Amino acid sequence: MPGVAAMATAALTIAGLIQAAAGWLAVRRFRAAKTLAGPRPAITVLKPLYGDEPLLEEALATFCIQSYPSFQVVFGVQSSSDPAIAIVERLRARFPAIDMTMVVDPTKCCANGKVANLINMYPYARHDVLVVSDSDMHVPPDYLACVADALSVPGTGLVTTLYTGRPTLKPARPGTTKGRPALAGLLGSAYITQNFAAGALMARALGRQDCMGATMALTRDTLRRAGGFHALAPYVADDAMLGRKIRGLGLRVGLARCVPATTVAERSISALFRHELRWARTIRAVAPFGFAVCIIQFPAFWALATLLLTGFAAWAAALWCISIALRGTFGLSIERDMGSIRTPFWLPAVRDVLSMAVVLAAYLGDEVAWRGHVLKVADDTHFSAARVQFAPRRG
Repeated sequence: MPGVAAMATAALTIAGLIQAAAGWLAVRRFRAAKTLAGPRPAITVLKPLYGDEPLLEEALATFCIQSYPSFQVVFGVQSSSDPAIAIVERLRARFPAIDMTMVVDPTKCCANGKVANLINMYPYARHDVLVVSDSDMHVPPDYLACVADALSVPGTGLVTTLYTGRPTLKPARPGTTKGRPALAGLLGSAYITQNFAAGALMARALGRQDCMGATMALTRDTLRRAGGFHALAPYVADDAMLGRKIRGLGLRVGLARCVPATTVAERSISALFRHELRWARTIRAVAPFGFAVCIIQFPAFWALATLLLTGFAAWAAALWCISIALRGTFGLSIERDMGSIRTPFWLPAVRDVLSMAVVLAAYLGDEVAWRGHVLKVADDTHFSAARVQFAPRRG
């Protein structure tokens, strides 16, 4: 008879496979749903920047080819020597018809560099609808239209988006013209698309209305009622806190139907692990219960644990094979429906093991490596004056 531990891991395997199937169905429903077209108010896009990064110009350029009648793009940096300035100047030359504003302001009113940048940029926004978007977002041409449609739904105070992963390419090998994604990039993309995006949809089905920092769209009046960008200054997870403040006003957080992609720049497993550990510790502080139960998302890990605990029993081996097959099938189906890069069939099983390692490491400390500093976060990722520490980035 299998032991209690093996039965528990087998149960987690089955639960995880059910969750994977539910995630795929949630994605299919999301992609099939339609949003009615709404008004097209003028929009200001706020793009806080910090240095150069892989695919930055390509990502920013997608905001310059929007099929939208009237919009402004405000870029912001906090140093006149920031290399992102040169990229913006190249975009000006490529897209002279686009209304672009470059804000260079070293004022840093808070520990959260992104929020400090947004505070500096805000006075230069000319329109009443604001769209805050991360620098590494690649968006489709109808992105602003989709956001405007979602924001026009009655009772909506804030709009956010899901996103998929877009790994960078390794240099092309001799005799070839195109590079290939590194394994780390594929693993990062798989987690974002298969776990994060699908999990966010299931959370919404259960009543959660989380805000993802990839897109935060709202009106000036709603932002003012929520306390402005200054109200987000004490927090690392400014997106999660903005969502809470909007819901506190009795408004909902809507989800636009378009799906941008975020650059997955890591080319080594260690770099990817450090990046995902920052995410994990931030999420653990914002939503500790939700983070704890996320372990159900990794059925291939639990199937492997069952196999080891039973000494490679035949039934456990069969469960392991089934878990790999179903995890791969559901994962690749989600990638197809989300329009993401396709990863190898076997990769979700490897991804589950890496994800569990990240979860375990998240409980071993409270440091967050972020933008050249190491920060200590308290509950709700608040920058408590007694706990925040700045130090050179390690590793």
